[in-house]
Amino acid sequence: MYEELDQDPLQEDQDPDPERALAGPPSTGDARVDAAVAGLGRLPGAPAEDHVAILEEVHGRLRDILGELAEDSATPQGQP
Repeated sequence: MYEELDQDPLQEDQDPDPERALAGPPSTGDARVDAAVAGLGRLPGAPAEDHVAILEEVHGRLRDILGELAEDSATPQGQP
């Protein structure tokens, strides 16, 4: 029981799974969302000071997609 206290419980979470890293995020079923989320793949190779800009770009793209979906759902069926 006390031996487990010597191990870092977060160690597993800090070590990325190489197979998952290669596979990328799972598909959402919407190509636009998948393309936006794929932008997060630039984070590991980017300097830390660029992370905020990358995250804001991805967030903006996702927000735009949600806005488009909201507009589409507000349009009555059969109407352009």
